[in-house]
Amino acid sequence: MTKSELRKTYKTLRNNLSENDIDECSLAIANQLLKLPIWEYVFYHIFLAIEEQKEVNTDYILNILSGKDKNILISKSDFDTGDMTHFLLTDSTVIKKNKYNIPEPIDGIEISSDKIDVVFIPLLAFDKKGHRIGYGKGFYDRFLAGCKPKTIKIGLSFFEAEIEISDVYESDIKLDYCVTPEQVYRF
Repeated sequence: MTKSELRKTYKTLRNNLSENDIDECSLAIANQLLKLPIWEYVFYHIFLAIEEQKEVNTDYILNILSGKDKNILISKSDFDTGDMTHFLLTDSTVIKKNKYNIPEPIDGIEISSDKIDVVFIPLLAFDKKGHRIGYGKGFYDRFLAGCKPKTIKIGLSFFEAEIEISDVYESDIKLDYCVTPEQVYRF
């Protein structure tokens, strides 16, 4: 299937999830993450869920990262440039939803992409080769292109892998892992 076909399909599938489904699946994903060999690093980038889009609730992962005393980074998106700026999440970080309902930090201590060790990535769908589909604006591909080559890229999905995304671009950056409530995919 093409990216646009998959986007439509998976938006519908997500919209059919109840709040309870999202909560249970998000907890299962967080528990699956504990199986990965990723916990010795310093800087972890995570997205804050857009509730209106029924994204994976990352609160459970945030609790794991806090419990392991990790440096947590969250982003602010610039829709004019398509870039993301990354800020250290601290007790004093003020978070506000932007006009697209994306929870973002107002400001804070900025950390460059090349310092990030692990990135948890939102997505709509992914395939068995590690390609992913987001909302189509390219924010994460541009962001990941600025990370160091060894940065670990982990997709989070409520659903299992598609066999193949037919219209992958050369600029699309593949995942290292994708974690679902049922399993961990390694690429």
